[in-house]
Amino acid sequence: MDVDTIIPAMMIDSGGSALQIGILSAIMVGGANFSQVFYAPFISNFKFKRKFLLIGINSRIVALLGMALLLFYSGELENKTVIWLIFLLISFFSFGGAYANVSYTDILGKSVLKDSRKSFFSIRQVLNGAILFLSALAAKQVLSASQYPENYAFAFLIACGALLLASAGFWNIKEVVPSKLPVKNASAFIHWMKNELSGNLRLKYFLGFVNTMGVSISVLPFMILYAKNIAGEAEVNAGLFLVFKIIGSVATGLILFLLAKKYQYRYLLYGSSLLAFILPLFILMSPESPAFPVIFIIGGVIFTIYNITMNGILLELSGTENRTLYAGITGTGNIFPALFPVVGGWIIQQFGFTPFFLLYMLIIAASGYFIYKINCLK
Repeated sequence: MDVDTIIPAMMIDSGGSALQIGILSAIMVGGANFSQVFYAPFISNFKFKRKFLLIGINSRIVALLGMALLLFYSGELENKTVIWLIFLLISFFSFGGAYANVSYTDILGKSVLKDSRKSFFSIRQVLNGAILFLSALAAKQVLSASQYPENYAFAFLIACGALLLASAGFWNIKEVVPSKLPVKNASAFIHWMKNELSGNLRLKYFLGFVNTMGVSISVLPFMILYAKNIAGEAEVNAGLFLVFKIIGSVATGLILFLLAKKYQYRYLLYGSSLLAFILPLFILMSPESPAFPVIFIIGGVIFTIYNITMNGILLELSGTENRTLYAGITGTGNIFPALFPVVGGWIIQQFGFTPFFLLYMLIIAASGYFIYKINCLK
């Protein structure tokens, strides 16, 4: 149930408009991550974070089960009611993930040696990608085997079972290194955050980078919408797009693993920014028959590089005690990625795709300035 392909396609099939898809993307990508600002001060007061990680994961399991049940019985509900319930459950799923991510970042930083982080993030992406590739093939079959809403209902039910199985690994995590930075209240956190931002210029530029380059993660749902507009809903298979995205992700993760000791984050950032900039050109230069396989493969490359560099830079900028709060600060870097899909959906609805893609390219171009200022040499 990929947030860039499966969920947007489901929303389109349920009758969602461009603006509604934009709002849903804003919740999944930017809005949920922004909420980490509110979670982090609370979680930072505890030495061990596993219980909060499990709360977030279990909330996502419940949300996936709710989505499956909703779609199975959607025929008995009005279309507007179904769309509103989709918004509610996907929001619950996304905010649960953001809640879990605060604890996950802290536990991850304490679990992986500093010198091994590049190799770890790369090989993790390869392993994740390989499993996700099989999952994408399965999703393609499930979505093709029946019509909406049964096909998506089965997909969410399988996703629920898979996450329930995967959560066994988190139940068995042994936290042995305590990490605690007490925060009395919201005003104390705001004061601490101001001090960190004024004393760590790289953190400021990192947030600027997230606010600009972060929009690249929210553009693929609109590519699905474009594909359905020009080819018709029956001709577009979201599962196939997911396969292409995973191919790009796996290949990138493998290459970066093999080059883990040689590359610098700076060059990865510039490379992903350049790829994100040229992505819409495949549509603008050939609007009637864009190369969607290439678009989604490149989308997978961008997604993988963004995740690897985001995790690596965040761990580089933070320490053991303050890592939870740094994860919260990072949430403020998602203001623009949260607003962009909503504005983009409105622009598409009012003026079409071309102004939307031009705005997107302008924002991505601005990320180059922040990449230069972050000055990641590692």
